[in-house]
Amino acid sequence: MKKLAITIIATAAISAANTDAQTTQRLTADRTNEYGLIYTLPSTVIDITMRIERTVKRPGEFNKYAKKYLNIAKPITKTEEYVTVTDAVINYHGEADAEKKYIIQFKSGSSPFINIDGNNSPLSINTDETIDISFTELPEAPATMVNPLETPAAHQAVTQEMIQSSSSAKRAELAAARIYELREARNEIISGQSDQSFPDGEALRLALDNLSAQEAALVAMFAGTTTITYEERTISYTPGDEDVTDKVIARISPTDGFIPVNNLAGEPVYLSMHIDSHGELPVNEKGVVKSFPKGGLAYTIPGKATFKVKYDNRTIASGAFDIAQLGVTFGLDPGLFSSKKTPAFAIFNPATGAIVTLGTNQ
Repeated sequence: MKKLAITIIATAAISAANTDAQTTQRLTADRTNEYGLIYTLPSTVIDITMRIERTVKRPGEFNKYAKKYLNIAKPITKTEEYVTVTDAVINYHGEADAEKKYIIQFKSGSSPFINIDGNNSPLSINTDETIDISFTELPEAPATMVNPLETPAAHQAVTQEMIQSSSSAKRAELAAARIYELREARNEIISGQSDQSFPDGEALRLALDNLSAQEAALVAMFAGTTTITYEERTISYTPGDEDVTDKVIARISPTDGFIPVNNLAGEPVYLSMHIDSHGELPVNEKGVVKSFPKGGLAYTIPGKATFKVKYDNRTIASGAFDIAQLGVTFGLDPGLFSSKKTPAFAIFNPATGAIVTLGTNQ
């Protein structure tokens, strides 16, 4: 059959795709259900996903000798921990609205069908084509900065003489001497002057990497260490029908990362919502609101809102989305979908219950 389709509602951030078959169920109108199909329209939920970067700086054991032995002018001298939000994105999805359960009633003898998702919300009617909401992902996280003192090579770098010495100054002197020994050994290998031979390039690489790791561990004893880790968290928010200003949706602690909203030890993450428009019921040529057809196909005409997420006095994410709760519910004549000659089909936005495409099968 040839399909003639008209996209009747332009929705934000959606793209054509096949919905996972494991979460889709087809319901067909027949005698067993008295030609009535039951489904639930969704509410729209906003998802704010954030990535935080936690930096921990710790002084090295020999920080007082950093300038003397290694000419390090500004070693880390005290422990510091701080957190920043590096990336944030906003997405949306639908969840079943228990107050919006509907039945579309067909004439006997017809066999229309509807595809629903795991929320019992409509995905499409009289077609297996559906859409998935495009999901905006966070950028790929940078590599975690590893503490050089926590690597296996760090244990190799510490000599027996350093372990046995009870003097911090002496241990620092021995550590510095070991650093210069490691550098000399690496230079000899690179220049081909080393007495040690390597069977292949991989063995050579491993040897050089090990020497570098040992040196890094010993240098960290003077300069200090900086460890960087990342953590991600998604906070879901169900919009109401009023503007929201600076609602605290999360808190971030420099030592514990994400913490409960009621824990004032963390810096707040704020969400604001501005209603851009409300959905309106359609009117006829005289400006009179159209009536909901008996037993009709209920769908949502959503409103729209703009969201902003702020942290540390800066906006870290923003976006505008169609919101079911800001809209109205209307319906289409069920006869459109049970016509024997040109039955209609419809494709829904699963996050709002809006009809994205309405057409006929020909």
